[in-house]
Amino acid sequence: MRDAPGNRVLMLVENQPYPTDVRVRREALALTEAGYRVTVICHARQGQPYAEVLDDVRVLRYPGFFPGSGALGFAWEFGYATLATLALALWVALRYGVDVVHAHNPPDTMFVIGALFKLGGKRFVFDHHDLAPDMYRALFGERASDRIFRLLSLLEHASCRVADQVIATNQSYRAVEIERDHVPPERISVVRNGPDVKRLRPVAPDADMRARAGTILGYVGVMGRQDGVDYLLRALRILIDDLGRRDIYCVLIGPGDALADLKALTAELRLEQHVCFTGPINDHARLASLLSSADICVDPDPQNSYNDRSTMLKLMDYMAVARPIVAFDLTEHRRTAEGAAVFVPGNDERAFAQAIAALIDDPERRERLGCAGRRRVETELAWEHSVANLLQVYQRLLPAARVVPVVRPAGELANDA
Repeated sequence: MRDAPGNRVLMLVENQPYPTDVRVRREALALTEAGYRVTVICHARQGQPYAEVLDDVRVLRYPGFFPGSGALGFAWEFGYATLATLALALWVALRYGVDVVHAHNPPDTMFVIGALFKLGGKRFVFDHHDLAPDMYRALFGERASDRIFRLLSLLEHASCRVADQVIATNQSYRAVEIERDHVPPERISVVRNGPDVKRLRPVAPDADMRARAGTILGYVGVMGRQDGVDYLLRALRILIDDLGRRDIYCVLIGPGDALADLKALTAELRLEQHVCFTGPINDHARLASLLSSADICVDPDPQNSYNDRSTMLKLMDYMAVARPIVAFDLTEHRRTAEGAAVFVPGNDERAFAQAIAALIDDPERRERLGCAGRRRVETELAWEHSVANLLQVYQRLLPAARVVPVVRPAGELANDA
């Protein structure tokens, strides 16, 4: 049965399956609660059904296909994902109808689907999660090919230019879209990521974690090759050996394709007694408890063109639980954390270790930084402050849409991924 025309949104996401991708989930729920009919197409992870409805969001999945992590492997993965998504998108158009195609990157190939739907009078939104060319260089470093970089830049440019509206995650991305991709400013809207302050807040610390050392450090986030956890591990070795801070323990929360290498580096640096890897934690209460156990939280994202312009969710998670932060001095780090963090020169592991040691010795400053972060999240950065910008995008695209907001009682959501 086709949905009533005028408010039908088709979301496309490949990077993570729904509802694992927090940004996609929050946007889908915000639109659903505002009265739009939302369908999400993504790949299926093991155990997920190929079709289901989650909190009024219709989810259709195709079998996952992950051939490898090299450039050729990514090309096969993205090509397969684009074709599989296109097949399901055409089926959704015939079965339910579509008014807006909303594509989340990476990859930057979904504009092909948006362009096809635009031929039929539909609207296309490009939700720019990641600067793919810059991420490529951050991942491959000196092995990065100029030819592949140019290809990724061309795909980014096409995605931005085909879109009726581009959604940027911050002002740095907006500047790239204007300067590098030549998008008129009026076609760009900034919809920042942000934590849910009702689910992620300061709570009682985990007693077992607090018993492990006098000082607990906390990290949460993806552990890819561009995320700098190796910088953190080397800084810990300096902190212990050179600065004499042996009563210290670091909890590292999250998944990542660099996890095996990081565990090997932990052993090489003889840090097994000072570090634990928990893997991903999707339960907000457990995550809040572990982060609230930390005296200091850390963001070791190294300085490069990708990290410098990207907003890191981990920073806002730390701020939501009122933890002081040590981070490398990156443009978007400063715009996000402001007075909640101690910033050190980019990629300087010794300065990172020294900043941690200084905060260990200054509990009053830790308290001030933590309180400033929580206050900034509550007043400016929480996801609830971004919802209005998202809805404005859709009001411009579908001015005649008849939407009836859905009011859910607190705590009703079935999926708290």
